[in-house]
This record gives sequence, structure tokens and C-alpha cells, in this order.
Amino acid sequence: MSDVLPERIGKYPVIRALGRGSTSRVYLAVDPFSGRNVAIKVIQRDPTGDAELRRRFHSLFLNEAALTGKLKHPHIVAILDAVSDADQSYLVMEYVDGTTLEKHCSFDALLPIDRVVELVFKAGLALAYAQHQGVIHCDIKPGNLLLARETELKISDFGAAHYTAATHTYLMGIGSPAYMSPEQVEDKRLNHQTDIYSLGVVLYQLLTGKLPFHASTRESLLYQILVMDPVPPSLHRPGLPAGLDRIVLRALAKSREERYADWYEFARDLEQLFEHLHVPDQDLSDTARFSALRPWPFFRGFGDVEIWETLRIGQWHRLPVGAIVVREGDAGDGFFVLTSGEVLVSRAGYPIETLLPGHCFGEILYFEDRSTPRTTTISATTAVLLMEIKASALARASPACQVQYNQSFLRLLVKRIERLQQRLAAATPGEEP
Repeated sequence: MSDVLPERIGKYPVIRALGRGSTSRVYLAVDPFSGRNVAIKVIQRDPTGDAELRRRFHSLFLNEAALTGKLKHPHIVAILDAVSDADQSYLVMEYVDGTTLEKHCSFDALLPIDRVVELVFKAGLALAYAQHQGVIHCDIKPGNLLLARETELKISDFGAAHYTAATHTYLMGIGSPAYMSPEQVEDKRLNHQTDIYSLGVVLYQLLTGKLPFHASTRESLLYQILVMDPVPPSLHRPGLPAGLDRIVLRALAKSREERYADWYEFARDLEQLFEHLHVPDQDLSDTARFSALRPWPFFRGFGDVEIWETLRIGQWHRLPVGAIVVREGDAGDGFFVLTSGEVLVSRAGYPIETLLPGHCFGEILYFEDRSTPRTTTISATTAVLLMEIKASALARASPACQVQYNQSFLRLLVKRIERLQQRLAAATPGEEP
């Protein structure tokens, strides 16, 4: 297919290219009758000369073409026209001025939890509508979920869909491996629960920036999907509302008997969670939290991605004057970064030092047995804002993030040894420390 921008596609004047994939290219064009912008997907007919690939591409086109004018839902991209002639095959679709949810599947761009729940709720109801029209999408993934105006969701690309009223043969084994349900992997007969599973994978990724299964080879990935259980998303992102683990893991159940039986059951759980959703410190945006951490020496060497990852694994706490952050003798399972206010470090009731914003404390238990008791008490002498990171969460962070923390802990240890030597020298004048 040529890289030259066509002036027209059929009756539609072309404005610019929007994107390209392995089977198609998409252009922004104008409907000359309505005057509105449309997206036109032009299907590659024979990119390699391979007859089997040509057949598969044609089947993908027929899948979507069969849905022209059929799916009319506010959260599904409308297919307005389908043309197949001697020159080319193309679909004319509603134009969505936005981006895909792929943009929000990494640590540096995760959406707020309430928005994620809202978007997945909308997607679930749209897919329930599609199911009642006899359509199973079969390729739900972030790249097929379009986002416009922050909360306006549109599901696109029904090329792999099962459509009960279509007259052509469906293709088996079509889909993106990371989002395939176990029954897709095994080429079993599919129903709407395969889309529930795939949307569960999307929900997991939007919440954590990670896929529930990841492997270096397709074979290993498909084995994990069939055999292994995913870890709860809260292990990647502590502080998630308790109900989210249950919802995500049920959507990802390998057995369809244990998975959500229908979309409305899935949507009901999301709706109930959304009604009671409370995100701590909503007055403090992710941007503000990023800005609060970035300047401190502890985070020297951290890239933006590692800072964003820190925000995802950290839990934030506002505490009043006099609050006990950690108590001597208690078991500890995490460490803290002080971002505003002051805290007092004491042992056996005797003050040791005051810590100011930017200080980290409690990190020694990251290297010790987590049953080891705290050796000091930390209390707030002013109102404080703290970020807490559990050792288990950091242990599951990316290798790059862990390396930065280990280097920061080492610098912190060296500074503490230097301060101890200075105190010893001050306590014994005239002697070498």
C-alpha cells in the first residue's frame, strides 16, 4: 500500500492520515453530504502475495462490514458504510477525536482510579448491548478502546468479532495474545464471557500499569493464561479499594463457571464500587505528588518513569500534630518519605533528632526480616504528609525502580554513618572519631 496520501477515497475527500496497522490504514476524511468528519479504514488486500493472508484480511473486512449500521450505541464506534470494489475495500466509521487507552497503561500515565472504574463500566454496558445484538468482540484491548474528552469511551475494531447473523466463516485464533481468554487460547467455542475476561485484563492494566501475565515468548504467555493465577492488582499498587481485587480476579477466572456470568453482574459490582469509591487525598493530584517527590535528594537518579512508578506503589497519608507514625517495638513492613511537615525520632522516650521534608525513615526493614520490631518511635510535631511504601510492593516493582531505591538507601546509610562519626567526635574532644 502506497505511503502517498490519497486525495479521495471513494466519494470522501481525505484530510490526513490517522494511523496504520498490519492489515489497514486509517484516514481522516469528510462526508460530502453531511459535512462531518469520518474515519476511513482501508484494508490491505495482498501485502505479501500470500493467499491465506489475503483470505484472512478479507474475512476481517467482512466481519466489520456485516455490522454496518447495526451497532448504535454511544460507546461503540459506528460503522457508517462499507465498500468493496475492484480497486479497494474500506469502511467508513464515526470519527473519534481522541486517543486509545494504550496511552494510560504505563506508570507515567495511569488514570485516577475512579475514572478507570467509570470507563470500564461504560465498556461493559456497551459490550452487553453488542452481545444482545449477537456480537462478541473477541479482541478487547486498550488499543481498541478510544478515549475522547476524558471520559468519553468508544469501542472500535470489530474485525475479529463473532456475529451470529453473518454469512461468512469466522476466523479462529484471532486476537491479541496478552488479552486472550483461556477458551480463546484453546480454540473453544466462545461466548460473551471471553470479552469479560479480556476487559478484566484491560482493567488490571489500567490500574497497575502491568499485565496479569507477561512472558518472553508467545508459548510461555499462553501457558500462563491457561495454568497460572494472576496476583491481585493491589500487590502492584497498594491502596487500591478492597473491592477491586475481587472484581478483577473474578473477571479473570479461568473457568467460565467462576467468571462473571453476564455483563450486568460485572457492571453492578463496578457501579457499587464507584458509588462508595473513596480515593485518599483526592485534593492532591498525581501531578502535585510527582512535584512533591521530584526535588528531594533521595530521588536523585530516578527517571520520570521510576517516579511515576513510585506514585503507583506508594500510599499517601495526612496526619495531624501528635500522631504516631511508627511505634518502637511494633512490627514494620514498609518505609516512609516525609514530603511536608516535621517528625520527631525518639527511643525509650528520649528525643534523637527531628526530620524535615525529603527525609526517608523506616527503610532498614526492607532489608531485614519483616517481623523485626521497630527500634524508634516517629511522631508528628506538625501536620505532615507522608508517602508509605510497603516492602512487598517495592519487591514487585520493576528492576529499574528497585535499583534506584537500593542506590538511594546506600547513600542514606553512608550519610547516617557520617553523622554518627561526627557525633562521636563531638562527644570526645581531642580524639580521633
